Formats: sequence, C-alpha cells, structure tokens
Amino acid sequence: MRNLKQSFTAAAFALAAVFALTLAGVAQAATAEDLDKDSAQALRNLTQTNRVAADISRKARAVLVFPNIVKAGLVFGGSYGEGTLMKGGRVVEYYNSVSGSWGLQAGAQSYGYVVFLMNNKAVDYLEKSSGWEIGVGPTVVVVDEGVAKNFSTSTMKDDAYAFIFNQQGLMAGISIEGTKISKIKR
Repeated sequence: MRNLKQSFTAAAFALAAVFALTLAGVAQAATAEDLDKDSAQALRNLTQTNRVAADISRKARAVLVFPNIVKAGLVFGGSYGEGTLMKGGRVVEYYNSVSGSWGLQAGAQSYGYVVFLMNNKAVDYLEKSSGWEIGVGPTVVVVDEGVAKNFSTSTMKDDAYAFIFNQQGLMAGISIEGTKISKIKR
C-alpha cells in the first residue's frame, strides 16, 4: 500500500510539473529585451508603490524579478514564468520559476514577484546551485501587509525578502514556497 501511495504521489507531481511546463508558452517573454524591459518596469512599479520594498531594494545585493507568473490548476496545477537577476540596476542573468502542485484547487491567475537577495550568501547560493527551491537554502521571508507593519530595515536579518504583486484571476491563495528557480539562457 505504501509503494502505491508513493507511486501516486510521484505521478501527481510529475503531472503537475508537465502542466506547469505547458504554461511556459503562455508566460514566456518574446525576447531578452522584452524580459529586461518588463522586469525593470515591474521593479520600478513595486518600489514606487511600496515603501518597504523601496527601503529593502536600496540594501539588496541583487534582485530576482519575475514580472509575470501564470498559475493554473484543476486538481493538478502548476505555475511558470521567466525573470531576471539584476545587480546594480543591470540584468546579469535570466531565470525561470516553476512549481507544481496537486490537491483541492481550481482556477487560473497571473501575478509577479520580486526576491531581494540581501547578502552574498544568498546571491552565491542562487548562482552556484543547479536550481534554488524556495524553502530550501537561504531564508526567504514573504513580505505581506502583516510583516510590513512591523518591518524596519535596521532589524533585517534574513537572507532574502519576497514581494508578490499584480495578482489577477480566480484562484485562491498564492505561495512561492516550493517554487524552483533555475538559470536559463536567453
């Protein structure tokens, strides 16, 4: 019975990953130039409308920007999007963001997210790993309204801070936990 459950779980995650990769065509930027422009605009909009993000951005060593993630699911789900790694305001690398899931879910939505990498440990981990799974490796704090109320740049101690923005569509809940970020060629 246990092997059957493990096989089902593995098959479910594989199907969810295939579903996420199918979304790749929907969320993929046309060119590197388009992705550069979309990432810069998304970061600019976030920092202009969110004081905490603006404060953090000034102290970050690097910034991962995913301007458009597409998420969809009907029992099996997934998300996909492409983004940039920026240092000193310049794009230095390209990454994708992929997640798969299964469970009680139905709907589709799009959103963007930015991860501010605050120290060399986080930047080195991203650049040297074959893929960074959020929740494994450097500590990432998702900054929502509750965290932002008590946030001060003088008390920052975590490796990375993530902001989710521009949520559109009909699907309950957004989480970047379990998302795998991998370097791509553009």
